[in-house]
Amino acid sequence: MGKTTEQIHRNMAAVKSKNTRPEIIIRHYLWTHGFRYRLNVSRLPGHPDIVLKKYRTCIFVNGCFWHGHEGCDHFTIPKTNTAFWLAKITANKERDKEEQRQLAKMGWHCITVWECELKPKVRDKTLESLAFTINHIYLQDHSIHYRIPENEFDIAAEPDKR
Repeated sequence: MGKTTEQIHRNMAAVKSKNTRPEIIIRHYLWTHGFRYRLNVSRLPGHPDIVLKKYRTCIFVNGCFWHGHEGCDHFTIPKTNTAFWLAKITANKERDKEEQRQLAKMGWHCITVWECELKPKVRDKTLESLAFTINHIYLQDHSIHYRIPENEFDIAAEPDKR
């Protein structure tokens, strides 16, 4: 027997947007590994879930269904009201792209972690990869780039022999 419209409405309305289980898993890992962050910073486009100011990095923790994770087993279009859901998920994906473009213009790095990447079988690999990526971003942004001139230059200690 299928669910009624009222039951579906109650289920969808109960879905949280903050402090979700996947978000808490990432926050716990980051905190225990020495990363300090802010949550849902309203001054940035898209209110990123996690903001690491020191690393100029924003982390978005996306649910596979709500953000249309292509190729994921957890993303299936509902069989009822399909047109509505397709439009909603497409709009979410477009909004996500635009927000990340705006953040990139402001000099922020964006990382998206999908809900399915935090399932127990792949969680450790995902979290280690996340820490590696954050550290890599930091090192790239803070490295000193030396430029060696291509032409030879005169050395002051030697006299000019002309």
